[in-house]
Amino acid sequence: MQRRSFLKTAAVVGTTMAITPSVVLSDTKTNPFGITKKPRKFTVINTFDLETNDQVAKLWVPLPLDSSYQKVLKISYNGDFDEAFISNNNPYNTKLLFAKWNKNSKSRKLVVKFDIIMQERSVNFSKAKNSTMYPDDVKEFLKGTKHTPITKKLTSFAKEITKNARTPLEKAQAIFDWTVDNMYRDESVIGCGVGDASRIIDKKLFGGKCTDVSSVFVALLRNVGIPAREVFGIRLGKSMISKSCGKADANGFAKITGGQHCRAEFYLVGLGWVPADPADVTKVRKQEKLTNDDKKIKDLRKYFFGNWEMNWAAFNYARDFVLNPKPAQYPLNMLGYPYGEMDDDVLNYYAPKEFKYSYTSQEIK
Repeated sequence: MQRRSFLKTAAVVGTTMAITPSVVLSDTKTNPFGITKKPRKFTVINTFDLETNDQVAKLWVPLPLDSSYQKVLKISYNGDFDEAFISNNNPYNTKLLFAKWNKNSKSRKLVVKFDIIMQERSVNFSKAKNSTMYPDDVKEFLKGTKHTPITKKLTSFAKEITKNARTPLEKAQAIFDWTVDNMYRDESVIGCGVGDASRIIDKKLFGGKCTDVSSVFVALLRNVGIPAREVFGIRLGKSMISKSCGKADANGFAKITGGQHCRAEFYLVGLGWVPADPADVTKVRKQEKLTNDDKKIKDLRKYFFGNWEMNWAAFNYARDFVLNPKPAQYPLNMLGYPYGEMDDDVLNYYAPKEFKYSYTSQEIK
């Protein structure tokens, strides 16, 4: 595995954030989709223009995390807010921008801009070990939450799926295959879905969108003792795999207001966090009218067990948690979309025109 210095400095307006000095560049093997190891860079702009009234308006905006596969070059924000700051003071260390407008504000505008550079993420499964001696911070992702619980029923169900698997890697593969084989994309689901894994499995309602599919995958893994987590983020640009996984115009510009997408990770000793995306297998299969027997789906389910294409930015791993400052509604199911309140009323983040926000992305070439 080759390493090189990727970024040495970064400019941040409005707060001070830790900068990781390098990004890991993994091996250069090819894939059926033509995805290369060349990093991609995007400029993302989030624009908010909230309603003015006699209520206090509060806004929590998820921001991208720094990791081995994506590097935030700078974040800036401006507007006519009465208070605003960037913080990660919450149980999942989730980075977010909080803004507040007092009653009867004449205008409530906010523009958040960040530049981000990303690379394809992939792992070498030959390095996986059979140990289950997980680090303490990883053990947190063995615990159940409201929407991804640990129960006797789910544990029994997950053990049946993995009955022929011996190692953690084999168990993860069996659960990934079961999820892809049994879940399907339901276009009638609003947004990314609620991600209530227990309800989906109990009622055998296996249709859903990305959060639903990822949450079932995560819940089953945790119920057989493999750390796993959903990763909430947003598609930024053109995908080499399918328009279903991201698109942009000829100049690399994309309107991404509805581009929120949930992926997943599981932890293997010897490898660390392993990327997976069972949801996008079901999405491509549905939207391109393919079946599991088609070569593209066979290639895609193999690719998305251990790889992520770099046209998607990760925000956080948070589920069923309390934001800081504490909102009127808590715990919050997830923070993939911006979250806003007018006094104690929650704004509908699934309706950006009503909420009055928009996201755009420009790929820098």
